[in-house]
Amino acid sequence: MDESRLDREIESRVEAMGFELVELEKAGSKARPVLRLRIDLPDSEPGRGVSVEDCTRVSRALQPFLDSEAGLPPRYVLEVSSPGIERPLVRPRDWERFVGREIALHGRGPLAGRARRLEGTLLGLVRGEGDGDERVRLRLADDEVVEVPRDEIVRAHLVFRW
Repeated sequence: MDESRLDREIESRVEAMGFELVELEKAGSKARPVLRLRIDLPDSEPGRGVSVEDCTRVSRALQPFLDSEAGLPPRYVLEVSSPGIERPLVRPRDWERFVGREIALHGRGPLAGRARRLEGTLLGLVRGEGDGDERVRLRLADDEVVEVPRDEIVRAHLVFRW
């Protein structure tokens, strides 16, 4: 099974169980691949989503599919967890859902001419006219509003203040 089909199948199965697939990360080696899934309840607040029991249920439901249909080697590792309180922002719906929340952006190089890491209040996702031309609009602590192209962002997540 090719990777994109595997990704879609995992997402479909997770959603059929009533959960949202937040992130699917692949690591490990060909002989011992690691699939890390972060799941949540749709529209839940960070820290008030899935339980350990939910993660166990999803893991057990996916194992027969991964064992027989996914074409993975027998020594694969499946890790299912919650996204945590500093939930990653991965999909376009995340950028819309968490408008008004404090986030952190990480880039390969300086973002918006500043630093490799920016924090601020998420103002939304701005879609340009070109295909894939999306920018994250962010209000920084000094009240300046910047737009950062999504393709320059390596990682983004909510920021939790204790």
